[in-house]
Amino acid sequence: MNRILIFLCVGFLLFSCKSKKAIVTKKGNDTERQIVIDRTDKQKEVIEETPKVYTSNTERYIDNYKEVAQNEMALYGIPASITLAQGILESASGSGRLSVEANNHFGIKCHEWTGAKIYHDDDKKQECFRKYKDAKYSFRDHSLFLTERKRYSGLFLLKKEDYKGWAKGLKEAGYATDRKYPQKLIDLIERYNLHEYDKAVLGDSYTKYEPQVVENEFVTYIVSKGDTLYSISKRYNTTVKELQNINGLNDTALSIGQVLVVKPVSNN
Repeated sequence: MNRILIFLCVGFLLFSCKSKKAIVTKKGNDTERQIVIDRTDKQKEVIEETPKVYTSNTERYIDNYKEVAQNEMALYGIPASITLAQGILESASGSGRLSVEANNHFGIKCHEWTGAKIYHDDDKKQECFRKYKDAKYSFRDHSLFLTERKRYSGLFLLKKEDYKGWAKGLKEAGYATDRKYPQKLIDLIERYNLHEYDKAVLGDSYTKYEPQVVENEFVTYIVSKGDTLYSISKRYNTTVKELQNINGLNDTALSIGQVLVVKPVSNN
């Protein structure tokens, strides 16, 4: 009896391990065909996510941080295109030492910082820079750095679509000493179409900014530390008196962050 039970059990197992087959009946041309499908031979469909391929570190950087920059734009009004371009330029597309070891993408120094720190040669040897747990906190500090300092207040009078004005305004407010800094930002924005991220945030309110070029066009200048009406008048080939008249000034006193209207040389 035991032998019979063992035989039956083994037979049942062998039968269950065999290929399960189903009979599918298909009709066509008034005939029926029976097709036997071996279900055990059917391969499982495996869906694998194809990794993105980038042609450069800059493209990878943009893809990694575009949403962070757009979020900062929605909260603080700084064009995402400007934030991304500054991050690309100052962090070497995320490969610079400060960004790799400290998640500091904008070279923000310690000042009154009480958090983690890193020391790095910059204008001087072994200067103190802020260190972040995550790069997103560096982007937030960048937003706060611009919004909380009076010398950058004039930037927020510009249209958010005017990335060229923002680029030039940053330099004029003293953000960078490199005289080519504005053009470097503009080149990055236009090469990688970063203004499209501004457009996505602004939605229907976005209008392509195209400043009109007219003879003797008036432009703005943001006063930075050390500026005087005399030095500004020399820069724009005008006079102290004319600057006073244009801006309704009764004296020569200036404050950092003050926005002045200046008159460049005629285009003729």
